Amino acid sequence: MNYNEVLENARGCIGPYCKACPVCNGKACGNAMPGPGCKYPGNVAARNFEKWQEVCVNMDTLCSNADPDISFELFGKTFSAPIFVAPLGALPMHYGDKHTDQTYNRIMLKAAAEYGVAGFTGDGVDPEIMKDAVKDMLPLGGIGVPTIKPWNKEAVFDKLDILNVNGIFAAAMDVDGAGLPFLKEMNPNAGSKTVAEMKEIISYAQMPFIIKGIMTVAGAKKAVESGAKGIVVSNHGGRVQGGTPSTCEVLPAIAEAVKGETVIFVDGGIRSGVDVFRALALGADAVLIGRPVLTSIYGAGEEGFRVYMNKIVGELKSTMTMCGAASLKEITREKVFLS
Repeated sequence: MNYNEVLENARGCIGPYCKACPVCNGKACGNAMPGPGCKYPGNVAARNFEKWQEVCVNMDTLCSNADPDISFELFGKTFSAPIFVAPLGALPMHYGDKHTDQTYNRIMLKAAAEYGVAGFTGDGVDPEIMKDAVKDMLPLGGIGVPTIKPWNKEAVFDKLDILNVNGIFAAAMDVDGAGLPFLKEMNPNAGSKTVAEMKEIISYAQMPFIIKGIMTVAGAKKAVESGAKGIVVSNHGGRVQGGTPSTCEVLPAIAEAVKGETVIFVDGGIRSGVDVFRALALGADAVLIGRPVLTSIYGAGEEGFRVYMNKIVGELKSTMTMCGAASLKEITREKVFLS
């Protein structure tokens, strides 16, 4: 099965908002809310995609002809590629009822682990979603990254208790979800978090902690101050706040400010191996990809995941070969051109 066949299968069971487009560029789903789209003016997801395309790669084939090494070490474990699965949630509402959050996570986590990478899982008002994700991670050696919403401290600690006792690889919090309506309805300490509050949460966690939703240098520095072992440059695809810049645009300054102090992931609009190369050259250590992975799983389950990952890994290796980078460390700022 090839990627086009996977997408064709997906179109028969996904929607009505997501169209399983040939390229997931955020245009067909623009203002679709609920759904995979984004808030008014409905252009953030599209901007995420488009800005990566404005970054050109610099070819240099006067180099050794070796198969590129794309292995990536994170928190003491070696992964087969610097490509991780972004957390997604409320799937029946956003993408159609072929999968619940639980059935999708079960397929995705297993497929990712077998491929040698890892998946971030989403969170929701149903506490069983995270509990079930943890159960699915246990046969995989605890490999996975449950992503907790910025609930009030008591709720976050309850969730961390589950992760702590089960020895889960890493945890995350998508602080860019602070504006979600169901969080605003909770106690006053739900939603946005101070550095002091994040320090307390991260100190409570018994595994490396990642803060997702960083879009400024100031935010990145605060995340480092709070003790985050990793950050994700992410704007939630514009679903919570419209009118933001793309993750591509803010990544270089954030990387310049905190590179080496924390692991830098970037999420948003990365759709090809060339995009992965661009992201690493602009300062990311690794990337997160969400919607295309989901579409592939809707289209062909674990096989769909492998088809998509083979596609994007092949594109990354090909780009590295054509640009004279034999390893991830050699994908430097000089490997791309910005007009």
